[in-house]
Amino acid sequence: MKRIRIWLKGLNLLQQFLTVGFSVVIAFVAIFYTFIYDNLDTFVNQQMYNYLHRAQFDYLQGYGDENVVYLIYSNRLGIYLSDVSASGIEEEIIDKIDENFEGEVKDDTFDYGDRSIVYSIQKYNRNNECSENGEYSLIAIIRNSYRAEFKAALVNGVVNVMIIILMILFLIFTLWVISLIVPLNIIKNYITRLKRGEKLTLRINRRDEIGEVAEALVDMQRELDRQDAIRQEMIQNISHDLKTPIATIKSYSESIKDGVYPYDNLEKSVDVIIEHADRLEKKVYSLITYNKMNYLMDNAPEGETLSMISVIQKAILACKVLRNEISIETDLTDVSFHGDEEPWRIVVENLLDNALRYAKSVVYITLKEDLLEIYNDGDLIPDEYIDKLFKPYEKGNKGNFGLGLSIVKRVCDTYGYLVSGENMDDGVVFRIIKAQSYRKVIEKTNLK
Repeated sequence: MKRIRIWLKGLNLLQQFLTVGFSVVIAFVAIFYTFIYDNLDTFVNQQMYNYLHRAQFDYLQGYGDENVVYLIYSNRLGIYLSDVSASGIEEEIIDKIDENFEGEVKDDTFDYGDRSIVYSIQKYNRNNECSENGEYSLIAIIRNSYRAEFKAALVNGVVNVMIIILMILFLIFTLWVISLIVPLNIIKNYITRLKRGEKLTLRINRRDEIGEVAEALVDMQRELDRQDAIRQEMIQNISHDLKTPIATIKSYSESIKDGVYPYDNLEKSVDVIIEHADRLEKKVYSLITYNKMNYLMDNAPEGETLSMISVIQKAILACKVLRNEISIETDLTDVSFHGDEEPWRIVVENLLDNALRYAKSVVYITLKEDLLEIYNDGDLIPDEYIDKLFKPYEKGNKGNFGLGLSIVKRVCDTYGYLVSGENMDDGVVFRIIKAQSYRKVIEKTNLK
C-alpha cells in the first residue's frame, strides 16, 4: 500500500483521477458479477413464471404461445389428455415434473443437463376457471431457448445501461477534473513567471476555493508590489538621509584636521559632528531594532509578567529630553503585562517618541489593567493613513523611516496584545489592550 501511495503521489491530478476511476469501474464490475449475477437466475425465473401465467390464460382463450409447451392433465383419471410425445419435450423431463407434481398448483424450476426447466401448473374446472379442486391441470413449460434469450437480453441490457451510465459519469468527472486542472496550471504558471520577476495579470473567473486562491494571489502581488515600491522609496530616503550627515561629518573632520573651524570655533564645530553622528546612530538603531524584532520575535517565549510602571518611567526619562517644552502627564496603575522588559520598553519609547514628535503641549499616559494609552494633543492623523499606521516603511509627515510603529505591532502581536491608533476630538491616542480583554468587551457589547 505504501508503494501504491508513493506511486499515486508521483502522478499528476488527471492521471490520479484516471487511475482511481478505472479502479472503481473494475471493482464495480467485480461486485456486479459476484453479488448480482448470482441472483440473476432467480429474477429470470420469476419473470418466466409471470410469463407462463399469462400464457396459460391466453391458451384457455384460444391463443397459444410458440415459446411455451402446453400439457393438459386429468386430475380425476391421472393421465395426460394431450399428446405428450408430440410436445417435443423429453420423457425424462415429463417424469421429473410428474415426480414434483403431486396434484398441487405450483411454479418450479429444475436443472436438466445444462438447461434450466421452468414450468407452471394451474388447476381449472370445466368452465376454464381457476379452482383448487379443478378437474384438470394445465402444465405450461417454457422453452429453454426463450429463457436463455431472455436472460442474455436482460444481461446485455443491464450491462449496456451500466456501461453508458459509467461512460457518462466518467465523462462528467473528467470534464470536472479538467476544469480544476486548467486554472491550477494557470496559477502555477503565474507563480513561476512571478518568481522570475515578470509583470503579468492573473484572471480566473471562478467563485469557488480556486477563485479565492487566485484572488488571494492577486492581492498578494499587489501588496508585494506596494511593499517593494515603499521599500525602494525607503532605501532612497535612507540614502538621502544618511548622505547629509555623513558628508557633514566628513567635511567638518577634514576641515578641523587642516586647522580650519567651519562653525565659529573648535568646540562648536565638534558639536556639529556629534549632532550628525547622533542622527546617524538613531537611524541605524531603528533599522537594527526592526530587523531584530522580525527575526527574533518569531520564536520569542511568552516571558514572565513585568511591572509596566517601571518600563514607562524609564521610557519617560529617555524620551523627555527630546522636547522639554512638552508636558508629560501620567495616570499609572501598578499592573503587569506579559513579556520581556526590553521589547516592551522599545514599544513604549517608540509610542512616546511618536507622541512627542506631534504633540503641541501635552502627552498623557494612562496605564490600567490590560490597557495602555498614550495621548498627544497634536494634529489628527489623515484618514487615508489610519489603515497604514502599523505597516513597515509607511512614514508620516514627521516620521523617520516608518519602522517605529511596525516594531510596536510586532511586539504586541507576539505577546497577545492589540494596538490601534485613533483620532480624538482634540488629538490622537494610541491604545494597547490585551486581546482576551478586547474579545470580552466585544462579547458583552454584542450581548447588549
